[in-house]
Amino acid sequence: MLPDGVSPGHEAVQIIQNTFPMSNPSATSSRMSAPELRATVSLAGIFALRMLGLFMIMPVFSIYAKTIPGGNNVLLVGIALGAYGVTQSLLYIFYGWVSDKVGRKPVIATGLAIFALGSFVAAGAHDMTWIIVGRVIQGMGAVSSAVLAFIADLTSEEHRTKAMAMVGGSIGVSFAVAIVGAPIVFEWVGMSGLFTLVGIFSILAIGVVIWIVPNAPMPVHVRAPFSEVLHNVELLRLNFGVLVLHATQTALFLVVPRILEAGGLPVASHWKVYLPVMGLSFVMMVPAIIAAEKRGKMKVVLVSAIGLILIGQLLLGVAPHTILSVAGILFVYFLGFNILEASQPSLVSKLAPGSRKGAATGVYNTTQSIGLAIGGVLGGVLLKADGQSAVFFACSGLVFCWLIIAANMKPPPLRKAS
Repeated sequence: MLPDGVSPGHEAVQIIQNTFPMSNPSATSSRMSAPELRATVSLAGIFALRMLGLFMIMPVFSIYAKTIPGGNNVLLVGIALGAYGVTQSLLYIFYGWVSDKVGRKPVIATGLAIFALGSFVAAGAHDMTWIIVGRVIQGMGAVSSAVLAFIADLTSEEHRTKAMAMVGGSIGVSFAVAIVGAPIVFEWVGMSGLFTLVGIFSILAIGVVIWIVPNAPMPVHVRAPFSEVLHNVELLRLNFGVLVLHATQTALFLVVPRILEAGGLPVASHWKVYLPVMGLSFVMMVPAIIAAEKRGKMKVVLVSAIGLILIGQLLLGVAPHTILSVAGILFVYFLGFNILEASQPSLVSKLAPGSRKGAATGVYNTTQSIGLAIGGVLGGVLLKADGQSAVFFACSGLVFCWLIIAANMKPPPLRKAS
């Protein structure tokens, strides 16, 4: 999650502003105003919380599932992981439309309450069926499109890319916290406690929405021009990419925790693999992001990151599964994953035609959730039918298709120097 307090927020913004320089660095408007900073940090934290609720389940759920009725059916385990994405994908556009009509805050608060309800249902579940029900309800709190639209409402045009980049960075931070912390928290409080904790965080986030996020004028409802967004080839590439990215991520976490456990590493110790992998991948990600944004190497960086994900999936399919080898392969995979997760939302904001940023991010979030659903179900089917290698090879095929599509992308326009 993003750090609390103004000083860490200012520090985070300084990093973003150094990485994403404005056309006139000497202008006073090149710095976010205090309300913009407060809005961006608080809303990025809410966005990260939503993703934390998803990510914290992944590293431990396939292990926990073995201990409850129905958990020996890997297809049901995959459905439980992917069910969250199904309902999200169906409701993202609806939530964005409703937020245009009645305001952002009521929609976001309601969505967070629904998400909390789903978390508590899953926390009280004693079999796979009720966990799936809880995950479906969690996904019904699909407020990400409303959050992104709220950020657009509360930031000026010149600072919007910075704000979107902060959202992308907050997703990466939440992912790192979840991957490292989930095995430890799971050992302390179990899966029920993990779901309960996620629900409590969601309720606290409602307070952030009501009392910390600044108010904004009622948005003017304009019919979302989805046809124009869907006809934009470069946005279609990114939409396909985020679908594949999260489909393969969900499928990977259906298998990797089982591999680590089979290698003699109990689930409570999985952090010993995830912590150095995530820490090192974050450090190595920074030069790539700087090269992409400041030196106009976005296409090269994105295509290279996709190549790293492809290499990681292929190696997981063919390499011997020792703890050390899996850790090395996961580093390659997560280096590519973190680069893409931090840079693609900003790129969507840049490439959205005209004033269509809300429609573009809504479609992007929808395809992301479809990917989560596909990855869980497809991974469960393949794991049940053909074993672990089949999952990794199928994911490699999807990533290879993505690599071909991304290789033909047009380089994003460079920022004009003052």
